[in-house]
Amino acid sequence: MRTILSAFALLLTGCVGLPENLQPVDHFNSDRYLGKWYEIARLDHSFERGLSKVSASYSMRDDGGIRVINRGYDAQKQRWKEAEGKAYFVEGADRGYLKVSFFGPFYGAYVVVELDHENYQYSLVSGPDKSYLWILSRTPRMNQETQKRLVEKAAALGFDTGKLIFVEHDK
Repeated sequence: MRTILSAFALLLTGCVGLPENLQPVDHFNSDRYLGKWYEIARLDHSFERGLSKVSASYSMRDDGGIRVINRGYDAQKQRWKEAEGKAYFVEGADRGYLKVSFFGPFYGAYVVVELDHENYQYSLVSGPDKSYLWILSRTPRMNQETQKRLVEKAAALGFDTGKLIFVEHDK
């Protein structure tokens, strides 16, 4: 039984580990990161499959964590899909490295690997491994130069950017 529990604990902590060759941004300011972000592009996952108009809203929780509301529109079912989660810093509030949970005690890494430190207008985010990637913006459309640079950076970090889904916000 102890071996099973140890393996389970190792599996859970592995989900909040840093993907290979990725470093979270330093000088992260959670107050400036709060608010609404639009998903510009993502790697496909079942929990977002088929969704357009995807956004994430971040606000402070009473316990010092961050409340996460992910929302997207399912055109096939003609309805909005929403999930609420919670996030906490892994190494300190000045690093863009958090653990996020939408399912009880299970956490996954949320790693900000690129950020507009000056204006907090864009962000490149990884999950617990390189099959999770999001390009986020404060607006539904991103400057094409910035978008291209973020895609190139993601490719250089080892993400399969050929599989990126660029999210529709107009329909």
